[in-house]
Amino acid sequence: MITVKNAESYLKDKIGDDIDGIKKVWDVFKEFCKEPVEGEEDKQILFECGIYDFTGEELFHFGFVRQFSIIEDDGYDHMEQLHCEFLFKPIDVLSKLEVVEWSMDYNDLEAFFNHIENLQEFKIPLNLKPISSEIYQEEV
Repeated sequence: MITVKNAESYLKDKIGDDIDGIKKVWDVFKEFCKEPVEGEEDKQILFECGIYDFTGEELFHFGFVRQFSIIEDDGYDHMEQLHCEFLFKPIDVLSKLEVVEWSMDYNDLEAFFNHIENLQEFKIPLNLKPISSEIYQEEV
């Protein structure tokens, strides 16, 4: 059974060493999002991209996130997010791309995934090579 504690290592094992392959990571991530995680009440999936200076340098961030709400015996405790993140130099073709889409705004995951895959914000970066990529989990 996948738990929040082992979700990051589970996803990394499924993806393997090629974390720069955005399409492969996306395909594995989509399948991972369909799998149950112990204690998860609702699926909360995010696709986001845009130019941000989170790192101290303006870069184009392109990422997929699965968010987990942690519920303890006495109710809500905290949230954790599992990120698949790709960074690019902010070249012209990426400069106007920005989107934030949550799965909760769609009828089901398939509708969400189909919508994302048809966005130019998703399609354009697929053909580019990121300068870095990372899969990590953090408490938010």
